[in-house]
Amino acid sequence: ESPNSSLDRLLPSINTSLSPRKRTTSQCKSEPPLLRTSKRTIYTAGRPPWYNEHGTQSKEAFVIGLCGGSASGKTTVARKIIEALDVPWVVLLSMDSFYKVLTAEQQLQAANNDYNFDHPDAFDFSLLVHTLRKLKQGKSVKIPVYDFTTHGRQKEWKTVYGASVIIFEGIMLFADKELLKLLDMKIFVDTDSDIRLVRRLRRDITERGRDIEGVIKQYNKFVKPAFEQYIEPTMRLADIVVPRGGGNMVAIDLIVQHVHSQLEERELSVRAALASAHQAQPLPQTLSVLESTPQVRGMHTIIRNKETSRDEFIFYSKRLMRLLIERALSFLPSQVHIVQTPQGEDYEGRTFHGKRQITGVSILRAGETMEPALRAVCKDVRIGKILIQTNQDTGEPELHYLRLPKDISEDHVILTDCTVSTGAAAMMAIRVLLYHDAQEDKILLVSLLMAEMGVHSVAYAFPQVKIITTAVDKKVNDLFHIIPGIGNFGDRYFGTDAPPDWSDDDMDEPSC
Repeated sequence: ESPNSSLDRLLPSINTSLSPRKRTTSQCKSEPPLLRTSKRTIYTAGRPPWYNEHGTQSKEAFVIGLCGGSASGKTTVARKIIEALDVPWVVLLSMDSFYKVLTAEQQLQAANNDYNFDHPDAFDFSLLVHTLRKLKQGKSVKIPVYDFTTHGRQKEWKTVYGASVIIFEGIMLFADKELLKLLDMKIFVDTDSDIRLVRRLRRDITERGRDIEGVIKQYNKFVKPAFEQYIEPTMRLADIVVPRGGGNMVAIDLIVQHVHSQLEERELSVRAALASAHQAQPLPQTLSVLESTPQVRGMHTIIRNKETSRDEFIFYSKRLMRLLIERALSFLPSQVHIVQTPQGEDYEGRTFHGKRQITGVSILRAGETMEPALRAVCKDVRIGKILIQTNQDTGEPELHYLRLPKDISEDHVILTDCTVSTGAAAMMAIRVLLYHDAQEDKILLVSLLMAEMGVHSVAYAFPQVKIITTAVDKKVNDLFHIIPGIGNFGDRYFGTDAPPDWSDDDMDEPSC
């Protein structure tokens, strides 16, 4: 009989259907944005607007701090809360990610179970506070990945994006005054010490390759004294104490009710605000509209015609996209560059001038259709993608997926979406780029067709973003469709059926 099965018999028979503990985040770019629980799979995505019509954040994320002794069941409680909350955009973080990097001497101590990982000094609180503060503000953060086998950080850090709710769990979560200030709700998980010891034995032997003597030695020397000195006394700081951990569904239900009431107070309606803002204003100077030549007007005539076949629609859309991308590139910085012609003569030309390269970012799915035109004229362009969909119940845009190239802080970013009506999706995409350190004055929003409302919305919130389009239509109707408009670009281009309440801010499902 294995030591693990022997230990299992000592544990209460609760929560056995939950997946094994994984020390990771539930929302990051490198992993699927989902959380599997005993009942269903929760997609920790679909983030509603976290900013107002001015493009600025008006509500911070709600942060739940989960403290408790080692192996008290903090992660189980966190998962139970997430499952019962049923809110789409949640980040689950562990304090374990923020252990300090050990010196060579400390590495030897750790190998002999003589290093105290259960002391406040073992954690990088300055990095922890800095990270949580940024995350609470809705910004992108990088989380270190700690390797419990080697007692060091892995080379690759995980990128985590802001959320509606952040659940942070750790043994020393209440030990730092600055960290306490960031917690909106403090929960202490109180589990019997014998159960915690058995859980720790099982976890360290099976998941971390430790031997039973080493685990018991470390427990008696560090874990138990640390709990009594540093962790148990902080129980008085908790708003709620949860006895028995994840098995206490009454406590979890109470926690969920409180969080729901807090989230209701923080709800925003960006689309409604955009629809009533910036009316009768002159078009901004940051807008550049392609000259309406007979050629451009003729292509618009074809793609706006509801009788146009799909092949013709695609062909003339692609022609317009190529002209549009060429126009967008003319706004990039250039400098004089003298070359010698084959005749031996100097020619004073121009070349791109910039520290970094050009990055294209598509708002899926329609914006993706502009990628071939961008690649055709920028052979080294890096491509990122953002999926934004409309919530059919609220009418609000929701962020579901993003994959951006690393370090776009110095890049010129060409953000593409084929149609922009209210500007809600474009604003969300720009907000995402800014939180990934893109510079506002280096972002170019490129769209085939925009409504005046969308132009005003983007320009008002982000006055340094350049807006380039082939045409601007005057109106948006009650369903947020551009009038006279072009129809649902994604469905006409990909040959799919339009949903009942489609929007010109092409936020529909990506085609397979």
